[in-house]
Amino acid sequence: MALTVPVLLGTAASSQAEAVIASWNLKHAGWNNGKHLEQVAAVASHMDLIGLQEVMKEEVVSELEQQLEALTGDEWDSLVSHAVGRSTYTERYAYLYRDKTIAYQGGATVYLDPEDVFSREPLLATFVEKDSGRAFSAANVHIVYGDSKADRAPEIRALADIYDLMKEISPGTPAIIMGDFNMAPDEPAWGDLRILGLRPLITEGATTLSKTDGRYASLYDNIWYVPSEWPSASGEVFRFPDYLGISHEAARADVSDHAPIYLSVTGETLALLPLDGGQPQAAGTEVASRVSNASSSASQTCIDLNTANADQLDRLPNIGPARAADIIRQRPWSSSGQLTRISGIGKGTLSEIVASGMLCS
Repeated sequence: MALTVPVLLGTAASSQAEAVIASWNLKHAGWNNGKHLEQVAAVASHMDLIGLQEVMKEEVVSELEQQLEALTGDEWDSLVSHAVGRSTYTERYAYLYRDKTIAYQGGATVYLDPEDVFSREPLLATFVEKDSGRAFSAANVHIVYGDSKADRAPEIRALADIYDLMKEISPGTPAIIMGDFNMAPDEPAWGDLRILGLRPLITEGATTLSKTDGRYASLYDNIWYVPSEWPSASGEVFRFPDYLGISHEAARADVSDHAPIYLSVTGETLALLPLDGGQPQAAGTEVASRVSNASSSASQTCIDLNTANADQLDRLPNIGPARAADIIRQRPWSSSGQLTRISGIGKGTLSEIVASGMLCS
C-alpha cells in the first residue's frame, strides 16, 4: 500500500475562512493500550477543530497538543469535559483546536440532561473562525450502543433538544452536532432532527474499520448541520490507514477503529494522493520523521519545506510571514512545484524560489 498525503483541492473565496472541522472516536484514548499518539497527531494536524470521543484520561489530550505543536509549528489548545457515563464505564469528550484558525468563544458545558436520557451527556461549546469572525456552536456526542437500535433511538431523538438549546443560547449562530452516533443517518430515529432542518454531512460510505483489511463497515460517525447555514461546506471520511500506510489490523490496534470525518467550511477536499510516486514505507516512517522536525530543522544548511520553521521559510524569495505560515499549515509537501497552491505564489515567484538554490532537493 503506497503512503499517501492529503492536499486541499479547490479554490476558496479569499473572504472566507478555510477551517476544517472534524469528529473522531479515538477508541479508549489514554488507557494503557499502546496507542500511537504520533500517528493520531499526524492525522489530526490536517484539521483545525477536532471533536474527540472516548477520551479516557485527560492527560492524553495534553500529550496530543504537544505532538501537534511539534508537528505543525502552530499553537493548539483544548477543552476537556469531566468524566461522563453510567455505572463503571465513563469517558470524556474533548475539543482540540488550532489557535491561529479557531478561537474558543465560551459556553463550554456538559448538557444537564433533565430527563436523564443520555448515558454520556454531550459537551457543548461555541467557537469562532478567526479569518471570517463567524461564530458557531458545536455539540460533541457519543450515543450509547446498547443491545439494539431501540436502545440508541431515545438518545438520537433527544438530539433535537440539544439543537434547540444551542439555538436558544446563541440565537442566529450556526450549530453542528458531531460525534459517534452508533446509528446510520437514514434510520427513522433521526426524524425529529430532520424536521428542524438538519442533515448528515456524510450520506454514503462507512466510517468504522472492518477487521477485513481495506474494508469499512457502518456509517456511524457524522456531523449534522443545516446546509443553508454552511452554504459552501462539504465533507468526507479521512481514511487514515491509507494515509499512514498501515493495515486495518494495525490501525485498529494502534490508532482507532473509527475513521475521522471532516467538514470543510469552504468546500475544499482533503484528497489522498500518492506521495511523490514513491514506494510504500514502513508504518509510521513519515510520521516519526515529521515529529522530529523541531529538533532537526535548525541544523539544516538548506531550507526544507517540510521541516523549516517560519523564520527559515521567510528567507526564501517573496516569502513573507503569512506565506511561511501557509507553507507550514499545508504540510507535507512532495515537491516545490506544489507551492503554487499558496495564495500569491505564481509560476514567476516559484521560478525565483527554485532558482535561489536555497531549497533542499
